[in-house]
Amino acid sequence: MKFKMSQNSIFAVLLRSPWWMSAGVAVLLSAGGFAALPLEYAAMGVFAAVPFAVIAIMAAWKQLRAPSGTRVQAVAEAAAAMSWADFSRTVEAGFRRDGCEVQRLQVPGADFALSKDGRVAIVGAKRWKAARVGVEPLRELQAVREQRGAREAIYIALGEVSDNALQYAKSQGVSLMTAPELTKLLRDLKI
Repeated sequence: MKFKMSQNSIFAVLLRSPWWMSAGVAVLLSAGGFAALPLEYAAMGVFAAVPFAVIAIMAAWKQLRAPSGTRVQAVAEAAAAMSWADFSRTVEAGFRRDGCEVQRLQVPGADFALSKDGRVAIVGAKRWKAARVGVEPLRELQAVREQRGAREAIYIALGEVSDNALQYAKSQGVSLMTAPELTKLLRDLKI
């Protein structure tokens, strides 16, 4: 059985926050333990701070590895300037570098089928330049996913994603690859 952390738990919120927030909570718990408890029980404050210190380390590691805002913007602009032929070759190379077998699809709503470790994902990328993404392309992608029995569906979008599309993606388990995620995939892109 695979456990999943609730999105609204204190630890999930701190993982999405700057690392120093978790570190601050850990320091406050440690200091509060020494200040408020008798000396023989002061170690309990330190033990209570350990999970927050671990979260601070995890968040710092994640944030250290994330691309900078200027890099994200530069990759998004470079991707938006590409033709479909160039963009599809670049994305395909990024998926291959990450260890996926890539098959090009010629069906409406989906452009690639990725295979890795026996898992299949369907990718929709042809409308990556759209200024605003609605629900319809996500429905098309989901239909191909169901038809092929794929485990995952990924939609690449540089533009704004509508609220309805976000809700649909969340309810159907469609992953959205926006500029920050695309920057990680295209980390070797020369700009």
